Amino acid sequence: MGTPLQSLFETAPTCARDDQWCLWVQKTTGNEWLAQAADWLIAKPLAILVLVLLGLAFRWFLHRVIDRLTRRAAEGLPSPVLRRRRAKEVAEAHPPAVVAGRRVQRAETMGSLLKSIASIVVFTITAVTAIAELGYPIGPLLASAGIVGVALGFGAQSLVKDFLAGIFMIFEDQYGVGDAVDLGEASGTVEAVGLRVSRLRDVHGTVWYVRNGEIIRVGNQSQNWARTVLDIPISLEEDLNRAQSVLKDIAHDLWDDEEFRGLIIEEPEVWGVQDLTPNWITLRVTLKTAPLEQWGIAREMRQRIKLRFDAEGIQFAHPTGMAWGAPV
Repeated sequence: MGTPLQSLFETAPTCARDDQWCLWVQKTTGNEWLAQAADWLIAKPLAILVLVLLGLAFRWFLHRVIDRLTRRAAEGLPSPVLRRRRAKEVAEAHPPAVVAGRRVQRAETMGSLLKSIASIVVFTITAVTAIAELGYPIGPLLASAGIVGVALGFGAQSLVKDFLAGIFMIFEDQYGVGDAVDLGEASGTVEAVGLRVSRLRDVHGTVWYVRNGEIIRVGNQSQNWARTVLDIPISLEEDLNRAQSVLKDIAHDLWDDEEFRGLIIEEPEVWGVQDLTPNWITLRVTLKTAPLEQWGIAREMRQRIKLRFDAEGIQFAHPTGMAWGAPV
């Protein structure tokens, strides 16, 4: 009676015709059991080790390629036409550091996603190949995996939707960290952008977690440039031309102020009468600003308008009321 290991291989089939290692050991030793043992203890572990090493090497190669593509994407657009057009937009509105940061962040996020997908694909192929190398049929395994994949696809539709929406959102650069956005149900400053959820913090400090698949529209107040729009109500008795001239001087002084140089990117404009009512006239003044600077510019403009109007004697609109009652 032999050992348990010998009993295991006594019932094993003879060497396959394409198993050169097993055939060589059997031919050399003339012992089928030794040939089978050598095949299982030496040949197959070595083959699996080689498969694992090849898988790791191929994964490393793919990651290097992805890193290189990510660096090229972070440096700028490859097309000269697109690069010139983008450079013109940046020169007009967006600070270069902000654009570079957004581009690097988007490229790194896409690179991380591609690395994860590449690793999953390589490890899956390596595992299936190793199972086949051990002699087990992989047909039923692949069929079962397909059924499980379909079941998971139906059961996790919302999760897949979130991931796909996140991928396209990042690829299209709809918004990034630091942007002030309105996502419908929530609005505020973006603190984190993920493939499944985005995190926002509103003006009151509340943190909102929004699933990417539930975002139907995005209002971004931070891309390329912004605009400060002020509607100034003045009294009906005021001279319109004089009031507009004073507004233009105030805006121009702010435009020339060294403290705000670079924040206002175009000559301010007074658009004129925006609204006319029986009680007041509304004048509109606009300033094109750098992203996220429109609110600070608006506060400064309101303060200067109040001080200048008081100095010039220009009256703001006053609420008027009428008393109704029974005749005496």
